[in-house]
Amino acid sequence: MSGTLRLSTLRLLSSRSSVCSPARLTNRCQARTRRLHSSAGHALPRLPFSTVTPEDVDFFKTVLPGRVVTDPDLLESSNVDWLKSVKGSSEVLLRPQTTEEVSQILRFCNSRNLAVNTQGGNTGLVGGSVPVYDEIILSTALMNNVLSFDNISGILTCQSGCVLENLSSYLEEREHVMPLDLGAKGSCHIGGNVATNAGGLRLLRYGSLHGTVLGIEVVLASGQVLDCLATLRKDNTGYDLKQLFIGSEGTLGVITAVSILCPRKPRSVNVVFLGCETFPQLLRTFQLARGMLGEILSAFEFLDAECMRLLNTHLRLLNPISESPFYVLIETSGSDPEHDGAKLHAFLEQAMTSSLVADGTVATEESKIKALWSLRERVTEALTHDGFTYKYDVSLPVEKIYQLVLDMRAHLGDRAKSVVGYGHVGDGNLHLNITSPARDPALLAAIEPFVYQWTSGCQGSVSAEHGLGLKKRNYIYYSKARPAVALMRDIKTMMDPRGILNPYKTLPDDLQ
Repeated sequence: MSGTLRLSTLRLLSSRSSVCSPARLTNRCQARTRRLHSSAGHALPRLPFSTVTPEDVDFFKTVLPGRVVTDPDLLESSNVDWLKSVKGSSEVLLRPQTTEEVSQILRFCNSRNLAVNTQGGNTGLVGGSVPVYDEIILSTALMNNVLSFDNISGILTCQSGCVLENLSSYLEEREHVMPLDLGAKGSCHIGGNVATNAGGLRLLRYGSLHGTVLGIEVVLASGQVLDCLATLRKDNTGYDLKQLFIGSEGTLGVITAVSILCPRKPRSVNVVFLGCETFPQLLRTFQLARGMLGEILSAFEFLDAECMRLLNTHLRLLNPISESPFYVLIETSGSDPEHDGAKLHAFLEQAMTSSLVADGTVATEESKIKALWSLRERVTEALTHDGFTYKYDVSLPVEKIYQLVLDMRAHLGDRAKSVVGYGHVGDGNLHLNITSPARDPALLAAIEPFVYQWTSGCQGSVSAEHGLGLKKRNYIYYSKARPAVALMRDIKTMMDPRGILNPYKTLPDDLQ
């Protein structure tokens, strides 16, 4: 296939640790403030947890020789979230390598009433991965071993600190793929992915982690190790306890290992990048793709013209097709290149003759596939260059996804620098991003709770895949009934009576 997609053809894109003196640590403990750091923007009093003493640090050093960090300079990056919007004041970072070490740490912290913040790759966007005050940071970075892989069943078992991209590379060598793919795959940890029930780019094809995760190993607040690390696809014996921890954001236990079902690596992958004049046309294109591509459709992503402008302005990424108000990235993956190519060609012919798309290009080579995917995956990076970014991750009925972007633009007027929308059409997940030259409390007040009220009015979810963390905890009632939230609190109280695990997160202030 060659040419442009105007008539009936396509363009083919052809650790280190540090010691802090007892006096220094004690002085810093005495100097702590009892209010939330101002950068978080959410006033919340410190709960009555104990403060870390030199004796506590000595204990940790016996459990983790050479893997206790107390140097403020080394702690700085772990105290600040990826967006640099929330900053904690933790003075101790622990780097366990085994489940037994995590168990000893939590048993001790529970007995001492010391709060703990589990941290993976620290790529979260809702303030859930960093301390709010002086919680001890428990890093899973050194828990990064693959424990087993069954090439017949495709079941991978690994520690929670494995980086997603490393797992993908490991599996690719064995003709398999991870069922999860994220823009932050080079940094995020699989344990954090599971703890936040990350969705990502492949959910349309492979479903959520609630379905692909077969088992987990988790350490409870008491230090007890809960071994639910099953490698069976069918296990109907009693309650499915692992589901409690998927999406619990580290508030119920520390995930130390995961077993996950991984599909075979597809032999045939195609990526199509299309332009649509209107969002209704984009939705009809999605409907057509579902019907004509069926089992080989693995992703259907969209971004608007504002996203493309930012990609070009800040990252110098070129638009491979003519300018359009909306862009669609479609991926197909299957086992038969000829069969898949025929289905894709038939779909594109129908999309063109129906005037659903204005222009487009196709990639089959790996380098060119990556180039097209970068237009979708690097939007977040482009936004960081545009100014301070307010990020919202909501789930809506598919037909209403982009209306929120339009209404937000009208609502904010010239108070915002950019208002862009992109996301996963296949599961109704919109990423709404708003930028301003600098942090602006007045702009934030105009955005929230407007965005959540609008979402609730459409029976949507205020969090599609990023979780609630610190930033969204008090907006949970827009999506969940009070009895349901109260039951969540009861589960938290039962499993973590002293509330030491990731406090101030997920549950609203009235239930903390």
